[in-house]
Order: sequence, then C-alpha cells, then structure tokens
Amino acid sequence: MPARVLVAPLSRSAAVIGSGPNGLTAAVVLARAGFDVEVFEAAPKIGGGTRTEELTLPGFRHDVCSAIHPLARVSPAFRDLGVEVDWIESPAACAHPFDGGTAVTLERDVDATAAQLGRDAHAYRVLLEPVVRGVRQFERRRFPRGALPRLLASLQSARAVAQATFVGEPARGFFAGQAAHSVLPLERRPSAGFGLALAAFGHAVGWPFPRGGSQAIAEALAARLRDLGGVIHVSSPVDELPRADLVLADVMPRELSRLGRFPLRYAEALRRYRHGPGAFKLDWALDGPIPWAAEACRRAATVHLGATFDEIAAAERANASSRPFVLLAQPSLFDATRAPEGRHTAWAYCHVPNGSAEDRTAAIEAQVERFAPGFRDMVAARSARGPADLERDNRNYVGGDIGGGVMDLRQLLFRPARRVPPYRTPLPGVYLCSSATPPGGGVHGLCGWLAAKVALRDLKE
Repeated sequence: MPARVLVAPLSRSAAVIGSGPNGLTAAVVLARAGFDVEVFEAAPKIGGGTRTEELTLPGFRHDVCSAIHPLARVSPAFRDLGVEVDWIESPAACAHPFDGGTAVTLERDVDATAAQLGRDAHAYRVLLEPVVRGVRQFERRRFPRGALPRLLASLQSARAVAQATFVGEPARGFFAGQAAHSVLPLERRPSAGFGLALAAFGHAVGWPFPRGGSQAIAEALAARLRDLGGVIHVSSPVDELPRADLVLADVMPRELSRLGRFPLRYAEALRRYRHGPGAFKLDWALDGPIPWAAEACRRAATVHLGATFDEIAAAERANASSRPFVLLAQPSLFDATRAPEGRHTAWAYCHVPNGSAEDRTAAIEAQVERFAPGFRDMVAARSARGPADLERDNRNYVGGDIGGGVMDLRQLLFRPARRVPPYRTPLPGVYLCSSATPPGGGVHGLCGWLAAKVALRDLKE
C-alpha cells in the first residue's frame, strides 16, 4: 500500500491598501482567517486619521485628526478583534458654553444634563432616554427595542427636532452643537440623527480618548495584525491594485477608480461620489490650561463653541461665517502624557467649503477668546492646516473632507454606489472598505470589519 502523502493547503494572500482604522481592522479579520496579509500605507507612519505627532513644539503631542472616540468604545469590530486601549474619560463628555459665563455639560446621567436645561428638562429626558437605552442594548449585542419612534426622529433635520421639542435656547443650542457633527446644514435631514446619537453615546458610554493619543488605536490594531503574521509596509503608495486573492481598499472612491479598471457604470458612480465640506484645523501648544469663563468647561475634554442654535446653523449653512462653529478638544487636562508638566495642548477645527484656501486661524481663535478671555496669551505655538494640507497629508481627505463624504439621506446608505453589499466591487476579489461605505465616518473600524466579512463569505460561495 503506497504511503499516504499529506499536502499542506495552499496559503491565500490578501492585500490591504491603507492603514487607517478600517484598513487595519480588515487586515486583522483576514489574517485571523488564515490569509497572508500585507498592508500598504502611503504615509511614513500608520494610522490614517488616528495618528499622534509633535506638530508644534517638542514634547507636545497632538492628534493629527480624530481625538475623541465614543464610537470606538462601543464598536463591535474592535470588541470582536480584542483591541485593547487605555481609555480616559473626562468628568463631563462635552461642554457647550454661552455668552455670560454659563455652560451646559453632557453628563453620564441623563437627569444631570436635563437639570441644566430649565423648562426643557422633561422634554430632553423624553427625547434622549429611549435612545440611551438603545445604545446600551446595542452595546450588549441586543437589538434596541422600541427604537422605531426615535429612528424616525433621527431622519429629520436638527432644526425640525429642536423646534418641535425645546422652547429654550440652552437646550436648542446644546442640541445644535451635537447635530453639527453631521457636517450638514442643520436644516437638512438627517442632521438630527447625529445629534441624538452623539448625546446618547455620551450618556451611555461616554466620549473617551486614548491615553497618549489616538495613535494608540492604530498601534493596538497593528500589534494584533503582526501577532497573526501580517506585514505592514509604510511609505509604500500603490499605483494599481496589488496582485492577491483578496484586495481591500481603505481609500476614497476617486482613488479606487484610479487604481483599477472598472466597468464604465461603476467607474462613473465612483467619480460622482459627493464629498462634504472641508476642515480648517489648529493645534496649539499652551503655557497653561484654557481660561474658560464657564468653570464647567474645565470638566470636559470636548467643547463646542457657537452658543445659540441660530448662530451654529448659520455657520454650518455656508461654512463661511465670521463666527464659525468650533469643535475643540483639550485632552491634556486629563492626560499628562500630552505635554510637558504644567503645559497643555488643544486642537480645534471649523468646517469650511471643500477645497477652501482661506485661513481661518483668526476666526477660530476669536471664538475661543470669546468664551475664554486671555486664551491668546496662553498660545506658545500653533500649527494651522487647511483643506489642501489635510489632503496632502492623507489622500482620503478629499478637499479637506475628513468625514469620508456627504452623509445626507441620498448618500447615507448607498455609498459609494447602489450595490448590495456596498463593499463589493465589480472586479472579483476587490472590495472597498473605507468610510465611503456604510456606516460611514468615525473611528469604529466597522467599514473594514464588514467588508472583510463579505469578502470571506464570497470566497466560500
């Protein structure tokens, strides 16, 4: 009887383009499934939007893009992959100051937040409590019960929900600050959904950030990938789709169209993909903490600057207001690793027209000075980057759009093209896994996680 010959199964290869959270998440999923995975990153450092660098002075560590990560803490993708990060949470998730030295803070306790809203306390509880319960059920991997009424509300505009729900300015302005994260005019649907979701995340899971900076998220994913045998190539831009059994691209649609020869209809859909407003971002090295007029702002790592609903709505409508809506983060108040002892870092940005070349430094700093008199005297150094700088640093930020494309109803689910599933391209074995696919922008890794799962399922069929 002839000897039995054992033949080892042929290994399968996978190439991932881009080392942002989605690319790295996809790479870990594929490596865990037994693929020989290589990641190709154009920049000299991994992470995409989750990088931390000394942008101003030695010893001052600034998050290059994203800084606060409520979606990361609740992400089923990161939980599934065993990504461990040392999270820090400020006493209040977010603060929203008003002229006159007052502020509303987003507290873990719904009642504690509602109590700051005067006549709108009850309305806030009625609006938010079901959404908070839904987030907590989702975190426990349960389908949120009773979610339909709030789902319908989330598809409305922020203005419609604010006017129908609240009678006072503190509640309306506070809600506008949450909804403005949508990067949509507050009169456009579904901007209300972003406001509801972010406030609910603040109550249910907080708005945490990693000790040492956002780079910790990328490093945790990279360590997991290397443990599984994956390889990461930095300073390695690609000019065409790599040869591999599976290719997952953490890139924007126009970049994907450049890399591959797709059927005409799909290529046109990629070229028609709509990008949203850009960002103008400042990073500061500070000689001390920001001197907020409202003491409550010192309790929050995130501060929204814009005061009233109408002021924020006007700023977001054209992204050219002399009083822009400013999103500010001050992690060094709670993380001593970010700056030399006794000194601090902060970053802030406002939305600008896509591709704008206007310098918004003075407008942003005027907004901070408005709510923190004496702020300018604390600035030891600054880094200013507009849309062109952001895109030069990261090809995915087309025209400075850090969110991965417009998130209105037309492009919320069917992104980048009307395909089911949206991650699959017409080329066999080629998938898109960037924030241009559902569920969109945010550091959660879900685009990469879902795309990799679709790719693996397709191989089995």
